[in-house]
Amino acid sequence: MTRFIAPSLLAADFTNLQKDIEIVNASEADWFHLDIMDGVFVPNISFGLPVVKAVKKLARKPLDVHLMIVEPEKYLSKFRDAGANNLTVHFETCKHLHRTIQEIKELGMNAGVTLNPHTPVELLEEIIIYVDLVLIMTVNPGFGGQKFIPTSYKKIQKAKTLIHESGSKALIEVDGGIDLSNAAGLFEAGADILVTGTTVFHSADPAATIHELKMAGMKK
Repeated sequence: MTRFIAPSLLAADFTNLQKDIEIVNASEADWFHLDIMDGVFVPNISFGLPVVKAVKKLARKPLDVHLMIVEPEKYLSKFRDAGANNLTVHFETCKHLHRTIQEIKELGMNAGVTLNPHTPVELLEEIIIYVDLVLIMTVNPGFGGQKFIPTSYKKIQKAKTLIHESGSKALIEVDGGIDLSNAAGLFEAGADILVTGTTVFHSADPAATIHELKMAGMKK
């Protein structure tokens, strides 16, 4: 079973971003997670292409870029050029999701689709075999540090069932309110990748916290 940890740079110290990037580089984390927010689809603005490019120069792990923006199809090649390895778009923002997923893959990136908390997993039935990632939001997107939505466990289980029944090889990524109290349960429900920002970067020892998250629920 895949057990990836993807620290979210949304919670990093932007006055000394290089330091936090180096902490992740030296840790057991697998990806850097970058949330791109436009202030339109979600009620917040984060950072854009220049920051992604800057992170790419320092990162020694893949960049997992999550587009929380309207009309993401306009920017696919730009994020590829900026250094994205994985590019995930929201189901709720794509008028032609299949086409957008195809374009992401043709550009050489892993393609993901994100579901907001209110969006049913069943809506992925026609697209699931084409995607590499399913990102399940376990909080309402837009801000870090929110409380985890408990019904997310059932949603992850439904996504895992859909993936198995369809023959898809998609991984399940979860993002929002993830910490050491729920990491084991999320892996048990079927999650492959945990995205967490505050839990990692606000801890006294981020590298140790990443290790604990990765090992959550495993027998010692």
